[in-house]
Amino acid sequence: MTAHLMNRNSSSRRGTRRPAPPALVLVGHGSRDPRALSTVRTLMERIRELRPGLPVHLGHIELNEPLLPDTLAALGTGEAVLVPLLLSRGHHVKHDIPEAAAASPARVRIAGPLGPHPLLVETLYERLVEAGWRTPDAAGRRTGAVVLAAAGSRDPDAAVDTRHTARLLATRLGVPVVPAYASAATPTVTEAVRALTARGRPHIALASYFTAPGRFATECTTAAPGLASAPLGAHPSMARLALHRYDETLTHTLAATA
Repeated sequence: MTAHLMNRNSSSRRGTRRPAPPALVLVGHGSRDPRALSTVRTLMERIRELRPGLPVHLGHIELNEPLLPDTLAALGTGEAVLVPLLLSRGHHVKHDIPEAAAASPARVRIAGPLGPHPLLVETLYERLVEAGWRTPDAAGRRTGAVVLAAAGSRDPDAAVDTRHTARLLATRLGVPVVPAYASAATPTVTEAVRALTARGRPHIALASYFTAPGRFATECTTAAPGLASAPLGAHPSMARLALHRYDETLTHTLAATA
Protein backbone atom coordinates (compact mmCIF):
# COMPACT_ATOMS: atom_id res chain seq x y z
CA MET A 1 0.00 0.00 0.00
CA THR A 2 1.53 3.32 -0.95
CA ALA A 3 0.69 7.00 -1.14
CA HIS A 4 2.46 9.54 -3.35
CA LEU A 5 4.76 6.90 -4.80
CA MET A 6 7.74 8.35 -6.59
CA ASN A 7 10.62 7.19 -8.67
CA ARG A 8 13.93 7.16 -6.87
CA ASN A 9 17.09 7.76 -8.84
CA SER A 10 19.54 5.23 -7.47
CA SER A 11 22.48 6.60 -9.44
CA SER A 12 24.76 9.19 -7.95
CA ARG A 13 27.59 11.26 -9.33
CA ARG A 14 31.05 10.56 -8.07
CA GLY A 15 31.93 12.87 -5.25
CA THR A 16 28.37 13.89 -4.41
CA ARG A 17 26.93 13.34 -0.98
CA ARG A 18 24.76 10.26 -0.60
CA PRO A 19 21.11 11.31 -0.16
CA ALA A 20 19.60 10.92 3.27
CA PRO A 21 17.37 7.86 3.66
CA PRO A 22 13.61 8.31 3.89
CA ALA A 23 12.48 8.93 7.46
CA LEU A 24 10.94 6.08 9.40
CA VAL A 25 7.70 7.25 11.02
CA LEU A 26 6.34 4.92 13.68
CA VAL A 27 2.55 5.15 13.73
CA GLY A 28 1.20 4.42 17.18
CA HIS A 29 -2.46 4.03 18.02
CA GLY A 30 -2.31 6.28 21.05
CA SER A 31 -3.43 5.60 24.62
CA ARG A 32 -4.47 7.45 27.75
CA ASP A 33 -2.10 5.17 29.67
CA PRO A 34 1.19 7.10 30.03
CA ARG A 35 3.13 3.82 29.92
CA ALA A 36 2.19 3.43 26.26
CA LEU A 37 3.91 6.63 25.15
CA SER A 38 6.96 5.82 27.26
CA THR A 39 7.16 2.37 25.67
CA VAL A 40 6.99 3.73 22.14
CA ARG A 41 9.68 6.29 22.87
CA THR A 42 11.95 3.55 24.19
CA LEU A 43 11.29 1.56 21.02
CA MET A 44 12.28 4.59 18.94
CA GLU A 45 15.60 4.79 20.76
CA ARG A 46 16.30 1.13 20.12
CA ILE A 47 15.62 1.61 16.43
CA ARG A 48 18.01 4.56 16.35
CA GLU A 49 20.68 2.45 18.06
CA LEU A 50 20.27 -0.28 15.45
CA ARG A 51 20.29 2.14 12.50
CA PRO A 52 22.39 5.24 13.30
CA GLY A 53 21.72 8.06 10.89
CA LEU A 54 18.17 6.99 10.09
CA PRO A 55 15.66 9.74 10.95
CA VAL A 56 13.02 8.18 13.22
CA HIS A 57 9.80 10.02 14.08
CA LEU A 58 6.53 9.24 15.84
CA GLY A 59 2.93 10.03 14.97
CA HIS A 60 -0.26 8.84 16.67
CA ILE A 61 -3.64 8.03 15.21
CA GLU A 62 -5.39 9.46 18.25
CA LEU A 63 -5.16 10.29 21.98
CA ASN A 64 -1.46 11.24 22.08
CA GLU A 65 0.70 13.92 20.56
CA PRO A 66 2.23 14.23 18.12
CA LEU A 67 -0.68 13.20 15.91
CA LEU A 68 0.28 11.64 12.60
CA PRO A 69 -0.86 14.58 10.40
CA ASP A 70 1.30 16.94 12.48
CA THR A 71 4.34 14.67 12.18
CA LEU A 72 3.90 14.45 8.42
CA ALA A 73 3.41 18.20 8.10
CA ALA A 74 6.70 18.76 9.92
CA LEU A 75 8.47 16.62 7.32
CA GLY A 76 7.46 19.06 4.58
CA THR A 77 8.02 17.49 1.17
CA GLY A 78 10.55 14.97 2.43
CA GLU A 79 10.37 11.21 2.01
CA ALA A 80 9.00 8.92 4.71
CA VAL A 81 7.98 5.33 5.32
CA LEU A 82 5.11 4.90 7.77
CA VAL A 83 5.47 1.79 9.92
CA PRO A 84 2.24 1.07 11.82
CA LEU A 85 2.74 -0.21 15.35
CA LEU A 86 -0.31 -2.36 14.74
CA LEU A 87 -0.39 -6.14 14.75
CA SER A 88 -2.91 -6.91 12.03
CA ARG A 89 -4.89 -5.43 9.19
CA GLY A 90 -7.92 -3.37 10.15
CA HIS A 91 -9.57 0.03 9.83
CA HIS A 92 -6.54 2.01 10.97
CA VAL A 93 -4.23 0.25 8.50
CA LYS A 94 -6.67 0.31 5.60
CA HIS A 95 -8.23 3.76 6.05
CA ASP A 96 -6.90 6.10 8.74
CA ILE A 97 -3.19 5.86 7.90
CA PRO A 98 -3.63 6.04 4.09
CA GLU A 99 -5.93 9.05 4.46
CA ALA A 100 -3.36 10.88 6.59
CA ALA A 101 -0.64 10.01 4.06
CA ALA A 102 -2.72 11.21 1.10
CA ALA A 103 -3.34 14.57 2.78
CA SER A 104 0.33 15.08 3.57
CA PRO A 105 2.80 17.15 1.52
CA ALA A 106 5.44 14.52 2.32
CA ARG A 107 6.27 11.78 -0.17
CA VAL A 108 5.01 8.81 1.76
CA ARG A 109 5.06 5.05 1.52
CA ILE A 110 3.15 2.85 3.94
CA ALA A 111 4.47 -0.41 5.36
CA GLY A 112 2.21 -3.26 6.34
CA PRO A 113 1.30 -3.94 9.96
CA LEU A 114 3.86 -5.66 12.15
CA GLY A 115 2.03 -8.97 12.17
CA PRO A 116 1.98 -11.75 11.47
CA HIS A 117 5.72 -12.33 11.60
CA PRO A 118 8.12 -14.80 13.30
CA LEU A 119 9.79 -11.96 15.22
CA LEU A 120 6.46 -11.28 16.93
CA VAL A 121 6.18 -14.94 17.86
CA GLU A 122 9.67 -14.90 19.33
CA THR A 123 8.80 -11.80 21.34
CA LEU A 124 5.59 -13.43 22.61
CA TYR A 125 7.56 -16.50 23.62
CA GLU A 126 10.20 -14.51 25.48
CA ARG A 127 7.59 -12.43 27.29
CA LEU A 128 5.92 -15.66 28.43
CA VAL A 129 9.27 -17.01 29.67
CA GLU A 130 9.83 -13.77 31.58
CA ALA A 131 6.44 -14.31 33.23
CA GLY A 132 7.36 -17.86 34.31
CA TRP A 133 6.50 -20.08 31.34
CA ARG A 134 8.44 -23.32 31.18
CA THR A 135 8.51 -25.82 28.35
CA PRO A 136 5.79 -28.34 29.24
CA ASP A 137 6.43 -32.03 29.70
CA ALA A 138 4.15 -34.66 28.14
CA ALA A 139 1.48 -34.16 30.81
CA GLY A 140 1.66 -30.39 30.43
CA ARG A 141 1.18 -30.65 26.68
CA ARG A 142 -2.02 -32.61 27.29
CA THR A 143 -3.48 -30.21 29.85
CA GLY A 144 -1.94 -26.84 29.00
CA ALA A 145 -2.92 -24.07 26.61
CA VAL A 146 -2.35 -20.39 25.93
CA VAL A 147 -4.82 -17.61 25.24
CA LEU A 148 -3.47 -15.03 22.80
CA ALA A 149 -5.14 -11.81 23.97
CA ALA A 150 -5.48 -9.16 21.25
CA ALA A 151 -7.32 -5.86 20.91
CA GLY A 152 -9.93 -7.06 18.40
CA SER A 153 -11.43 -5.54 15.26
CA ARG A 154 -14.59 -5.77 13.18
CA ASP A 155 -12.45 -6.27 10.09
CA PRO A 156 -12.29 -10.01 9.29
CA ASP A 157 -8.74 -9.65 8.00
CA ALA A 158 -7.62 -8.73 11.51
CA ALA A 159 -8.92 -12.03 12.86
CA VAL A 160 -7.19 -13.89 10.04
CA ASP A 161 -3.89 -12.28 10.96
CA THR A 162 -4.32 -12.97 14.68
CA ARG A 163 -5.18 -16.62 14.03
CA HIS A 164 -2.04 -16.90 11.91
CA THR A 165 0.04 -15.62 14.82
CA ALA A 166 -1.73 -18.03 17.16
CA ARG A 167 -0.80 -20.98 14.92
CA LEU A 168 2.84 -19.89 14.77
CA LEU A 169 2.94 -19.48 18.55
CA ALA A 170 1.32 -22.90 19.10
CA THR A 171 4.08 -24.48 17.04
CA ARG A 172 6.68 -22.64 19.12
CA LEU A 173 5.14 -23.60 22.48
CA GLY A 174 3.87 -27.11 21.81
CA VAL A 175 0.38 -26.45 23.21
CA PRO A 176 -2.85 -25.08 21.69
CA VAL A 177 -3.07 -21.30 21.39
CA VAL A 178 -6.52 -19.73 21.13
CA PRO A 179 -7.03 -16.07 20.13
CA ALA A 180 -9.26 -13.93 22.33
CA TYR A 181 -10.17 -10.28 22.11
CA ALA A 182 -10.68 -7.24 24.30
CA SER A 183 -13.33 -5.67 22.05
CA ALA A 184 -15.19 -5.86 18.74
CA ALA A 185 -14.65 -9.61 18.28
CA THR A 186 -15.15 -12.90 20.05
CA PRO A 187 -14.28 -14.89 22.07
CA THR A 188 -13.32 -12.78 25.06
CA VAL A 189 -10.51 -13.98 27.30
CA THR A 190 -13.03 -15.29 29.82
CA GLU A 191 -14.90 -17.20 27.10
CA ALA A 192 -11.69 -18.66 25.70
CA VAL A 193 -10.57 -19.80 29.16
CA ARG A 194 -13.95 -21.41 29.78
CA ALA A 195 -13.85 -23.25 26.45
CA LEU A 196 -10.31 -24.54 27.01
CA THR A 197 -11.15 -25.70 30.52
CA ALA A 198 -14.15 -27.60 29.14
CA ARG A 199 -11.78 -29.32 26.69
CA GLY A 200 -9.69 -30.65 29.56
CA ARG A 201 -7.00 -27.96 29.45
CA PRO A 202 -7.17 -26.22 32.83
CA HIS A 203 -3.56 -24.98 32.88
CA ILE A 204 -3.87 -21.80 30.87
CA ALA A 205 -1.41 -18.95 30.36
CA LEU A 206 -2.14 -15.65 28.68
CA ALA A 207 0.11 -14.12 26.02
CA SER A 208 -0.46 -10.37 25.81
CA TYR A 209 -0.61 -9.48 22.11
CA PHE A 210 -0.45 -5.71 22.54
CA THR A 211 2.31 -3.38 21.44
CA ALA A 212 2.26 -1.45 24.74
CA PRO A 213 0.50 -1.28 28.10
CA GLY A 214 -2.98 0.18 28.10
CA ARG A 215 -6.57 -0.39 29.14
CA PHE A 216 -7.22 -3.40 26.91
CA ALA A 217 -3.98 -5.10 27.89
CA THR A 218 -4.75 -4.55 31.57
CA GLU A 219 -8.31 -5.86 31.25
CA CYS A 220 -7.13 -9.01 29.49
CA THR A 221 -4.42 -9.66 32.07
CA THR A 222 -6.95 -9.24 34.88
CA ALA A 223 -9.14 -11.90 33.25
CA ALA A 224 -6.29 -14.41 33.01
CA PRO A 225 -6.60 -17.40 35.35
CA GLY A 226 -2.87 -17.66 36.00
CA LEU A 227 0.38 -16.75 34.34
CA ALA A 228 0.12 -13.70 32.08
CA SER A 229 2.88 -12.09 30.05
CA ALA A 230 3.65 -8.42 29.60
CA PRO A 231 2.83 -6.67 26.31
CA LEU A 232 5.34 -6.84 23.47
CA GLY A 233 6.66 -3.40 24.34
CA ALA A 234 10.14 -2.24 23.37
CA HIS A 235 11.60 -5.74 23.11
CA PRO A 236 14.69 -5.76 20.83
CA SER A 237 12.86 -7.98 18.34
CA MET A 238 10.20 -5.29 17.97
CA ALA A 239 12.86 -2.78 16.92
CA ARG A 240 14.25 -5.26 14.40
CA LEU A 241 10.76 -5.93 13.06
CA ALA A 242 10.01 -2.21 12.58
CA LEU A 243 13.24 -1.87 10.60
CA HIS A 244 12.37 -4.98 8.60
CA ARG A 245 9.02 -3.47 7.58
CA TYR A 246 10.80 -0.22 6.66
CA ASP A 247 13.38 -2.00 4.51
CA GLU A 248 10.78 -4.29 2.98
CA THR A 249 8.70 -1.31 1.86
CA LEU A 250 11.65 0.43 0.25
CA THR A 251 12.70 -2.77 -1.52
CA HIS A 252 9.22 -3.36 -2.91
CA THR A 253 9.01 0.23 -4.16
CA LEU A 254 12.38 0.01 -5.88
CA ALA A 255 11.38 -3.27 -7.53
CA ALA A 256 8.12 -1.73 -8.76
CA THR A 257 9.86 1.27 -10.27
CA ALA A 258 12.85 -0.56 -11.78
